[in-house]
Amino acid sequence: MDISAVIITCNEEKRLENALRSLRSLAKEVVVVDSRSTDATVKLAKKYGCRVFVRDWTNYSDQKNFGNAKASHPWILSLDADERVSAELKTEILGLPAGDPACNAYSIPRLVRYLGRWIRHSGWYPDRRVRLFLRTAGRWEGEYVHEKLVLKGRVGKLRNPIHHFTYRDISDHVSRINSFSELGAKKLYAGRKKCRFHHLLFLPPARFIRSYILRRGFLDGFAGLVISVLNGYAIFLRYAKLREIWKKGERIEPVSY
Repeated sequence: MDISAVIITCNEEKRLENALRSLRSLAKEVVVVDSRSTDATVKLAKKYGCRVFVRDWTNYSDQKNFGNAKASHPWILSLDADERVSAELKTEILGLPAGDPACNAYSIPRLVRYLGRWIRHSGWYPDRRVRLFLRTAGRWEGEYVHEKLVLKGRVGKLRNPIHHFTYRDISDHVSRINSFSELGAKKLYAGRKKCRFHHLLFLPPARFIRSYILRRGFLDGFAGLVISVLNGYAIFLRYAKLREIWKKGERIEPVSY
C-alpha cells in the first residue's frame, strides 16, 4: 500500500514526536494540518519531514478532509497526535495487499493507556475506528464533535491496535470533558433537542452502571472507577449546558459542508 498519514494538530509539541516515530517505514508521507499552534508543533513536524499546512481552526471534520485532499497517495491513515501505531499493527498493515484490495477501508481497535495501565474494559476497548481507507472512498462528516467517516465499499477489520494516550491525568480528563460537553450541548441545541429533568437525574447513574458494571470497568481497578464516574459526569454536564443554552436563547446553526 502507498499510504499518506494525516494528523491534525494544535499545540501538540509534547505528544506529536512519538506519533511520528510510530509511522516510520509505514507511511510514505505525513500530512500535518496545524491550527496555528503557539508552541513548537510546526517546527517539530517539519523536522520529521512532514508536509505541514497551517490554517485557522474550523472543525474536526473539515480539518481532516483538508488534510486528506492534500495527500499524495491513495491510502489514508488517519492518526491523532496522542496515538501511536503499535509495532504489531504496523506489521499487519504492511502485510495487506497493495493492488485490487478486497476492502476500501479497515477498522482498527484502539487500546488506551490511562492512569498507568492499559484499559481493556469500561467501554473503552476495543473502540474500533475506521482509520485506514482509500482517499476516494471516504469523507469525514459531523458538526462540533465526534466526527464520523462516511465510506463507500466494504470495511475489513484489523486485529492489532492503535495505542491511544488519551489523557495526561485526571485533571486533563476533566478539562477535556468540559470542552467536549460544551460542543455536545451545542450540537444537541442545533438539532432543537431539549434538556428534561430525567436527562439530569437518570442518565448519569445509568451511564456509570453501564461503564462500571455492564462493561466490567471494575476489572480496570481504580482507573475503571474514575472512567465510570466521569462518564456519568460528562453526560450530566452536556445536558446541563444544553439547558443553559436554551435559557440564554443562543442561536446555533449546524455546520454546512
